[in-house]
Amino acid sequence: MPLTASDVDRFEASRPRLEAIAYRLLGSAEEAEDAVQETFLRWQAADVGRIEVPEAWLTKVLTNLCLNQLTSARARRETYVGQWLPEPLLAGDPMLGPADTAEQRESVSYAVLTLMERLSPNERAVYVLREAFDCPHREIAEILDITEAASQQILHRAKKHLADGRARTEIDGAAARRIVEEFLEAATSGRIEPLVRLLTEDAVSIGDGGGKVPARAKAFEGAVAVAKFLRGLFKPGEAKRALVGGTVEVYAWTANGDPAVVAVVDGRVVGIMCLEVTAGGIAAFRNQINPDKLERATAHWAAAHHGEPLFSAF
Repeated sequence: MPLTASDVDRFEASRPRLEAIAYRLLGSAEEAEDAVQETFLRWQAADVGRIEVPEAWLTKVLTNLCLNQLTSARARRETYVGQWLPEPLLAGDPMLGPADTAEQRESVSYAVLTLMERLSPNERAVYVLREAFDCPHREIAEILDITEAASQQILHRAKKHLADGRARTEIDGAAARRIVEEFLEAATSGRIEPLVRLLTEDAVSIGDGGGKVPARAKAFEGAVAVAKFLRGLFKPGEAKRALVGGTVEVYAWTANGDPAVVAVVDGRVVGIMCLEVTAGGIAAFRNQINPDKLERATAHWAAAHHGEPLFSAF
C-alpha cells in the first residue's frame, strides 16, 4: 500500500535522529544521508500498519544498512590515498544530534569519531546506540540479533578500544575561541617556542587530503615536529595562495563540539583543523582538507552568521 501523508510525517519526525545515528556510525554526512534515504525506501515498501513501534523498526533498518556500509568502507579505506579522517560538522549542524550529556558530546567529538575506526562494525553500533542515544541493551540486542549479555560485553570492548590514555576536556564556545585565538597567535609568530608550550609532548598532526589536496601521508609526531609543521603551514607564500585559489580567511569556530580553525576562500570552506584539547595541552590536530568532505560545511557556513575573520592568511 502507498504511504499516507501521516506515514510520511512519522518518518520525517524520525529523520533527524536517524541522520545523527548514521553520521556517528559512518563518519560521513553524505553516506549518512544516503543510508537514511534507503531506510525511507524500506519504510515505503513495508506494511507500515503492522509495525508496532516505528522508531525501533526504523533504527534497526538504518543500523543494519550502516553495518553493511561499514564493511565495504573498510575495504575502500585500504586503498584510500593518505590518512583517512571523518567528515567534520560545524557547530549548529543538526546532524550532530543530541548533546545534552557528556556521553552524547563525546560520541560525536572528532577525536572519538576518528578512534571509532578501530572498532568492528558491531562494536561501533553498540557504542553509538548506547552512549549517544541511550538505547537499552535489550533494544540493541534486538537490532543486532544478539543477546543482551553480548551487547554489554561488546560495549565494554568498544570502550576499551577507544581508551587512549587521554581525558578529553569539556570546553564551552567561549573557551574554544580563546584556545584557537591563542593557538593562532603562536602559529603566526614565526617561532616554534610559543607553539611547543601549547602542545603536549606527544602531540600529533594528521591531514586528510584524499589525494585531491597535498597532505603528508604520515602524521607529524612530537611537540617539536608538530610545531615546526604548523609554523610552516601558516607562513605566507604565493604557492599556497595559488593552491587554495585565493586569500584564506581564518576563523575560530567549533566542529563536532571541539575547538576548530576554519579556513575559507571566497565563501568556500577549504580546511577545518580540529584541536583535541586535554589538561596537558593540545594533544592533536586533525586537519580535513579533502574538498569532498567539506561540501556540507561550506553549505552550512554560507547559512551561518560567522562575523569577521581573525585574520587573512597567505
